[in-house]
Amino acid sequence: MKFVAIVGSNADQSYNRMLLEFMRRQFKLKCDIEVLEIKDIPMFNQDQDQSDSFAIKYLYHKITRADGVIIATPEHNHTITPALKSTLEWLSFNLHPLENKPIMIVGASYYDQGTSRAQVHLRKILEAPGVNAFTLPGNEFLLGKAKEAFDNDGNIINEGTVTFLETCLDNFIKYVGVVSALRKPKPIEKEDLDCNNPIATTITGVDPDDPEWVEKAAKLVNAVEGDTYVKLDHGILTVDQINMFLKAMPFELTYSDDNNQFLYYNNAHQDPETMYAKRLPSQVGNRLSTVHGSLPPARMKNVEWVVGSLRNGNEEFVRTIVPGSPAEVINTHNYQAMYYPDGSFSGINEIVFNFKPWLDWYLKETGQHLVGGKASAVPGGHSAVDATSGASESGGAAATPVVAEADATSGASEH
Repeated sequence: MKFVAIVGSNADQSYNRMLLEFMRRQFKLKCDIEVLEIKDIPMFNQDQDQSDSFAIKYLYHKITRADGVIIATPEHNHTITPALKSTLEWLSFNLHPLENKPIMIVGASYYDQGTSRAQVHLRKILEAPGVNAFTLPGNEFLLGKAKEAFDNDGNIINEGTVTFLETCLDNFIKYVGVVSALRKPKPIEKEDLDCNNPIATTITGVDPDDPEWVEKAAKLVNAVEGDTYVKLDHGILTVDQINMFLKAMPFELTYSDDNNQFLYYNNAHQDPETMYAKRLPSQVGNRLSTVHGSLPPARMKNVEWVVGSLRNGNEEFVRTIVPGSPAEVINTHNYQAMYYPDGSFSGINEIVFNFKPWLDWYLKETGQHLVGGKASAVPGGHSAVDATSGASESGGAAATPVVAEADATSGASEH
């Protein structure tokens, strides 16, 4: 499960931040916890709507996509901090990411009672109209005497306290499972697969369906190539090195942007007929409607569902296994949402690969083997798969029909 944890203080030194960071490290095998700050959230003022500001939008997108939220609140004058109150005001004004979202409350303070009164107040706020969050009753974690509670590495010293915190988190994880089953996904609006809404990075002046789009578009924008260096987040590589790196990946990789334009795949050197998702160099730059132009309308609806579900945050990823493959192939497709710095949807990257060799290697290395049941119900070692939706019976992101025999974002495999 993916949780976001909100530090309820804008102070540089915060024991509540230490508490959340400890939870993130200590329970990393139970869930994925991302700690978020509210330092840059402006003071709430309904006369000056700042819902579109970077800080608020960032928090909004992170909360929307999370399975649940953990809030660590200090206690100031028997209540929560002004910074946390202002944040909750913004998240219940024009934006409502906390609606029907399960929330766990924790808190640390200098005194014996922890943050008991602040937590009672916070629960009332979270139940207010416009917020409408779900909090698990009675699941309270109060860390008192916070100055003495942590060691020099930021770990909680008392083992009994850690055990109780783990119990509270386990209860919350179960609660999220129950609440998530009741939540309805956001309705998916009709996707524009024709690229009619250019974005900041859209290259205009060349028809997206031009088979020579790469060459013509590169010339228009003076795209770098060869041994020109590119500064990345954590490294400096030449364009040639980036190409070599991507070609060496044991996967077929693709990218389409949030204007639904197919912009890249990594195996242009490979014979399309040997690929698990057939693609052609002439497809790069195409509208997704063109890439999938040969599909019947029902299958195009599946493409729209995949893109729409990732765009509006109903799913963080969609995975499918293409049926009808030979016994030595488990043709696996993973469609992963990508995000701009403010957390908004920036497109889809797709990974396509044969899962069978990876599975065989793992079983050999660990001395395990597959046994009967759903996992081996399909010949050739495939998981039992719903051929309509692509969702594995043992669990999958897709809960509604998705592309089974077609690549949803880049160039459908018809085999």
